[in-house]
Amino acid sequence: MSHREAGQVAAIHFYATAPYPCSYLPDRQARSQVAIPAEAIDSGVYSQLVRLGFRRSGFYTYRPYCDTCQACIPVRLPVEQFQPNRTQRRVWKRGSEMSARWMPLSFDAEHYALYRLYQQTRHAGGGMSEDDAQQYSEFILKSGVDSHLVEFRLGGELKMVSLVDKLADGLSAVYTFYDPEDAQMSLGVYNVLWQVEQARALGLGYVYLGYWIRECRKMSYKSGYHPLQMLRAGRWQWLPGHGRAGA
Repeated sequence: MSHREAGQVAAIHFYATAPYPCSYLPDRQARSQVAIPAEAIDSGVYSQLVRLGFRRSGFYTYRPYCDTCQACIPVRLPVEQFQPNRTQRRVWKRGSEMSARWMPLSFDAEHYALYRLYQQTRHAGGGMSEDDAQQYSEFILKSGVDSHLVEFRLGGELKMVSLVDKLADGLSAVYTFYDPEDAQMSLGVYNVLWQVEQARALGLGYVYLGYWIRECRKMSYKSGYHPLQMLRAGRWQWLPGHGRAGA
């Protein structure tokens, strides 16, 4: 793969990391395949990489590359075929009073305070639960592609912040954090529904949701959105029970 700019060609290379403890499944070792150099990965190249199952964390573009496990399956929602279920329609109605605002990647103390609350409540003891402002900035605010923050407020109160990448064919839901004390609004569900509507309004075909992991409760919820497509053997196809034909 190569990146072209002003007559210059920069090749994209890939390397495999050393094994490290898996963040999702206990007692397993994981590895990642990383695309480099970061400065050569612009929005066009990144769009191609996402279609190949890559994700982004700051400037770090990667996909699972484990020796004996294929549990992490890239998934995406085709927005024109998406059909919300009854619960999702109720969540959409409840959240409709929130305002949403697209913002550039910049540090906001209120955003960071919400991020800390979310991590310490929902992921206590995890690797990010004690992130300081610099670690937050490296994860959320560093990007070489077309990335934006979207903040959601209700009556002026900050409820949720989402990091979203705009791709050639869709939106990539990179990371979302929200008020963990407001369970009634199902903010995580509302965010997915909102991104589907945004992609549709922008004329984009998909919302990329990252990895679906059947054995991991934190990641298995994604199969609740229908119809969902998965990347298997280099081809996007319907998740079992979600469609009749390949994509």
